[in-house]
Parts: sequence; structure tokens; C-alpha cells
Amino acid sequence: MNEPTVNYCPLHESLYGSKHIDVEAVQKSVEKKVSEYGFCCRNRLFNAEPIVAYGASEMLQVLLEKGLVDCAVIVCEGAGTVITANGELVQAIGARLTGIVKTSPIREIIEHIESNGGTVLEKSSARIDQAEGVKQAVGSGFKRVAVTVASSSACAISEIRQFEVNAGLDVLVFSVCNTRARDADVQHISKADIACASASSILRTKVGNKALIQLGVTIPVYALTEKGKRLILAYLAESDHKLVVFRTKVLPYQPEGKGPTLKNQSKHKRP
Repeated sequence: MNEPTVNYCPLHESLYGSKHIDVEAVQKSVEKKVSEYGFCCRNRLFNAEPIVAYGASEMLQVLLEKGLVDCAVIVCEGAGTVITANGELVQAIGARLTGIVKTSPIREIIEHIESNGGTVLEKSSARIDQAEGVKQAVGSGFKRVAVTVASSSACAISEIRQFEVNAGLDVLVFSVCNTRARDADVQHISKADIACASASSILRTKVGNKALIQLGVTIPVYALTEKGKRLILAYLAESDHKLVVFRTKVLPYQPEGKGPTLKNQSKHKRP
């Protein structure tokens, strides 16, 4: 197991109680997800309770339930790329799921997804391919498609955008799980409608400055397009949280001492 690139993450602390992130802390958090939520197991718990204020799955659930998008293309461990119009299923899958880049099929997880209005892109392999997921969603008759894309597959965003133009579609792209984003990923992530900064300094310096709206401070989420801005405002309209809104000439907004802290990334370059 490689050493984590993050020293501290406020979200990780709130969920798993670790003030310092090392191999042992990561192992304990995974073990907790396995023992308490059935992560990567046949007894996987699907609970649609909101976990974070500005998570992709939380936002997608609201947008689906308000009829602002027709379906979502997401990722679930044990299933790979999933297509669904069921907002509760989106949240139940994504509530505690982060950073999945590869998975293997788990029959019980796939069966649960299918029995709750989801379609698995490729059941035999649990392949993760968000661009193909969008294409299959469109082939099934959906027009307004939302899709989550992790930085490990950032180039899929450009592929999705090209397909969107050629097919005359309306695709809402969420860029997620960006802690390990590289400079080369910025050209693709910048084409998203909404991007989560995760623990990435690259996202904060090279993508956050393009934002029209920023949600949150510790783990900021950026609306990069008018469509993303409009749908974020629609999501906030349903929120029962108390909010502070103020104008700024420059984004991102980064108060000192807030957010994750990173280790020396030069020692942990992603292959």
C-alpha cells in the first residue's frame, strides 16, 4: 500500500475520527466501511441518508427528484458504471463512496441496483466507463444526463463533451474525487459543469479561478458553467441548512487554515 498524499482532511476526521492520515488510518477507515456498511461486500448497505452538504450524490438526488435531469451515470463498487433515474439509489450508492477506479462484479450488489431502477453497464466485468455509460443512457432514451467522472478518468470528460455536441444533448458533468489530479487533467476537468476540489491544490489554483460559484470552504465545490451554477442554485433552494452568501471579485475563496493539508506530492506521483 502506498503512503497517502494527504496529511489531514477535515471530512475524513468527521467521518472516521483520524486527525492524521497515514496507511494505518486509511486501513481503519476502509475496515470501518466494510464492517459497518458492507463496502465491497455482498451485504452492502444502501442508505440514502445525506452525509455531506455538497456531495455529488446529494446534489444529484435532488436534481433527479426535481426533474432537472433525467438520469445519472455514476459508479458503484461491485457494479462499475451504473445508469439510473432513481435519486434515492444515487445517494444510497454514493453516500460514502469515493475514489473507485476499478472494481469486480458482486452479484448481490448488481441485483440490488437492478431491482431499484438501475442499469449496470457491463455486469460480467463491472467495467467503469463513464463515457460509454452516457452513450448507453442516451440510447435508452434519456436526454438530460448527469455524469460523475473521477480525475483518474478525466479525459472521459472531453470525450463526453464531444459526444454531447455531436448528438445534440444536454449533459451535466460532475468532476469528482480529484485529490490525485495532475496538471494534464486540468484541460479536461475545466470542461466540467461542477468540480469538487477534493484535497487538490491543482484544482484550487487552476480550476477554482474559473468558478462562477463556490460551495463550501474546507472541501470546496466549484460551478464552472452557467448550467452548473443554475443547477447548484436549484439544489440550494431545497437545502434546510442556514447559508451565508456574499460577493467576491476573485475565486476560489480560501481562508487560511481551512481544508486538507498535503504531503510532498513529488514523492507520490500517480503513474
